[in-house]
Amino acid sequence: MKTSDLIRALAADNDAHAMSPGRALVLALIPGVAIALGLHFAILGLRSHLFALLGDPRIMFKLGVTLLLAALSGPMVLRLVKPGASTRFAASSLSAVPALLAAACLAELLHMPSSLWGHRLIGSNPMACLVSIPLLATIPLAATLLALRQGAPEHPGLAGAAAGLFAGAIGATFYATHCPDDSPLFVAVWYSLAIGISILAGAQAGRKLLRW
Repeated sequence: MKTSDLIRALAADNDAHAMSPGRALVLALIPGVAIALGLHFAILGLRSHLFALLGDPRIMFKLGVTLLLAALSGPMVLRLVKPGASTRFAASSLSAVPALLAAACLAELLHMPSSLWGHRLIGSNPMACLVSIPLLATIPLAATLLALRQGAPEHPGLAGAAAGLFAGAIGATFYATHCPDDSPLFVAVWYSLAIGISILAGAQAGRKLLRW
């Protein structure tokens, strides 16, 4: 019997005795996200006058694109934890996020003097972004990995990486409510790098925690 067939057989047998990964994920994320939110308010807090600034399309785009990434990466996580499940649709849906970012960056470059490109790209504090997003993603990542142990991923490292993407998107959404840098250029570069840190952490943890 092939390894993949064995994993599917074990997963099918396990379904009758264990909680489904989807239900486990929801139950794990409730306290995980709550703790991350509490950490956000304790360390960072909301940006000054955030609600008054919500009319700025760049702020709305920043919040929207991070929420969209979280919404689209969640299904990818659940697909990867099911042996033999197709991830084609979930992966193609995720491509909408970089496409939107690329379009927003192009629009900003076309409507902004080139002398400001560097300033908008670097922003006010990129290191805060690189530290804060992975930090805020830590608890959601741990909760997601814990939930995924209810499944049987054929590729633990890849499933862990998807969990890191999902958790990183959650952390990025929280950080976006604090971050004073609204340029799509800043979001495309620094948010992506910060989420990449969570992806790498998730991949490493997944190889150890999700393997059969």
